Amino acid sequence: MNTDSHGPDRGRPAAPAAHIATPALPGLAALLTPTAELYLDLHRHPELSGAERRTAGRFADWLAADGFRVLRGVGGHGVAAELRNGDGPAVLLRAELDALPVAEDTGVPYASTVTAPGPDGGTVPVMHACGHDAHLACAAAAARWLASRRDHWRGTLLVVGQPAEETLSGARAMLEDGLYERITPPDEVLAQHTAPFPAGMVAHADGPVLAGSVTLEVVFQGEGGHAATPHLAADPLLAAAGVVTRLASVAAREADPAERLVVTASSLHTGNAGHAGNVIASRAELRLTARAFTEAALDRAVSAVERVVSAESSAAALPPRATVTPVIRSGVTLPDPEVAVAVRDAHRARFGAGRVTGWPGSTATEDFPLLTGAGARLHGRPGIRGAYWMLGSTGPAQWSAAPGTGAAQKIRALPANHSPRYLPSVRLTLETGTAALVTAALARLGRGPGSREVRPATAWDDPASETDQ
Repeated sequence: MNTDSHGPDRGRPAAPAAHIATPALPGLAALLTPTAELYLDLHRHPELSGAERRTAGRFADWLAADGFRVLRGVGGHGVAAELRNGDGPAVLLRAELDALPVAEDTGVPYASTVTAPGPDGGTVPVMHACGHDAHLACAAAAARWLASRRDHWRGTLLVVGQPAEETLSGARAMLEDGLYERITPPDEVLAQHTAPFPAGMVAHADGPVLAGSVTLEVVFQGEGGHAATPHLAADPLLAAAGVVTRLASVAAREADPAERLVVTASSLHTGNAGHAGNVIASRAELRLTARAFTEAALDRAVSAVERVVSAESSAAALPPRATVTPVIRSGVTLPDPEVAVAVRDAHRARFGAGRVTGWPGSTATEDFPLLTGAGARLHGRPGIRGAYWMLGSTGPAQWSAAPGTGAAQKIRALPANHSPRYLPSVRLTLETGTAALVTAALARLGRGPGSREVRPATAWDDPASETDQ
């Protein structure tokens, strides 16, 4: 998932993370060292979508050691784990396995230097530039905490390590491989995602958290020709370039600004063998995405792109042939209102209101909704509800050094998800993310005989170092 420049509620000041309080969860501090070790190992050894063999193995081994029944290789390298603990709801914690083709530029000792074959066969750098390593470490730690304190809850705890989120294909692959036939189907699914606002905080939306999207492949096809005689050849590249320049008008002129429609071209390639300068390519391939917060807006965007493609092709004296093909589509991440409110209230009770902020919704997208009732066409269970929140990842030193006098200016200046310089604070992100998942799970599972009322955190037993990144 790619988080855009929209951060937490700008009306609420973001407190420096070094002065936040440790969540009052007994035993959490003891988990921090092994959790950090897992995170650092995952960060050093990232794997691309569909190739997450080592990552899945680490995650599965951790869960098996804590007594979970573990399934491996679900929908590729997916991991699914189950721990039954009496009668009660089935609650699923979901995290992602995959990394991105990005060359890390953080300068930390544990930075990735991994390279791997990319989709086109060439070698690409690989980095956990979207926080999936942190998501996995937090989910593993939360699972261990809950497994070791079964008197605190009743029900069935499920944990999923999903492959191929970045390609929006992993959730579908796991479901098509019978995920919900092979484990107890969940009543609710919970997940979180890192973003560049102060570590130690969580953010909840009142409506959609993330947009839906559709990825389109546009292909222009001609017969090729000589660059000296362009009047004798259809030019696929010229038509494709015309589409790129027209895309901005789709959002600017065909959508209500309140819809926050975004249409972006991400790649353009030609079939020009050898990239000779005197050859008009016979083929041009354009990849683009449209993002919006309603399915209707996405449908209109697709229609607009098809119209622009047809117009650009037809405008040429020798028009290239053009096709527009939807590659993949993801739904809007819209938490169930009741579950979302319950989780937000639990977070406020655990962390205090000052560490729980708002989230305006991001035009990033992901395939989490398929695991809920929104994916019923795949799994046949429309009643599954979900909650999804954002997890601050920026340490106090990085926050203080960011230019700007207010939260909005600092968030805009900080390296965002998918940046080669995106760097979560290890301690604060893992500690808060683990506590957030445990707290959410306890709020939705049945109460056990050892459960107690949540008390707000008070003060650091061991204040975070000002040099914590």
